[in-house]
Amino acid sequence: MLFGRKSREPEIKYDPDRQYAMIRSSICTGEKVAGFKNKEDGHFTEVMLIRSYEDELRFKEIYGIEEIKTEY
Repeated sequence: MLFGRKSREPEIKYDPDRQYAMIRSSICTGEKVAGFKNKEDGHFTEVMLIRSYEDELRFKEIYGIEEIKTEY
């Protein structure tokens, strides 16, 4: 895990001008990972595993994100 459960401070920096938040979801296994995709080169930086809707809400809260898209 990239940040502690008690911490609300992100360890991965998010630059909305250069990146967008997204959830990468596996079609085969259903595993979901939240992170940031670089707008220029498409590099995806994993931030946290999403096991429940609460995890998704926590990710959004930590990074101040209102909407997030899912890519399969």
